[in-house]
Amino acid sequence: MSSPGRFITFEGIDGAGKTTHVDALEQRWRAAGHDVVRTREPGGTPLAEKLRSLVLHDAMDAMTEALLVFAARRDHLQQVIEPALARGAWVLCDRFTDATFAYQGGGRGFDTVVLSTLEQWVQANRQPDLTVLFDLPPAVAAARLVAARQPDRFEAQDQAFFERVRSAYLARQAAQPHRFAVIQADQSPEHVASQVHAALAAKGLA
Repeated sequence: MSSPGRFITFEGIDGAGKTTHVDALEQRWRAAGHDVVRTREPGGTPLAEKLRSLVLHDAMDAMTEALLVFAARRDHLQQVIEPALARGAWVLCDRFTDATFAYQGGGRGFDTVVLSTLEQWVQANRQPDLTVLFDLPPAVAAARLVAARQPDRFEAQDQAFFERVRSAYLARQAAQPHRFAVIQADQSPEHVASQVHAALAAKGLA
């Protein structure tokens, strides 16, 4: 599905450090005069934010989790993402469908064939123009999270869970390498920022 806008997503396990770099990119794009929409998943609309709270804090099985995430995504696409792209905005989204394949598919072990079917139903071929994947060892991510905040239901998972999440992210990247830029996120903030800039520049998005 083509559109005049640009759709860039940021992915990675909890503790990968995405937010700092999304903040910087948003500021740079706004300063350059772009119409920028900053959003997140699950979430981005009042309904989707309610579903996010359920997913992050209420116990449920993997199928329920996946269905709620895709329900939130459907509303998000209809209410925010598609209208923004149609008017030519540059959309920055913290997580999108790759996170569902990583967390519900890899982490929870849910059937990725079912996830692929839901992806097609909900997104109608909508995929990001670029997905910036912040990759780092789960042990490093866990150390970063220790003092950061009270963990939610996902952040409280053990290291083996995040190893599976990381592997699922990298498998997704290997299957669609044209769409991904992999950032080595266990480097200094300055080095990570330079990697992000290079990835965006390569797509004409810097």
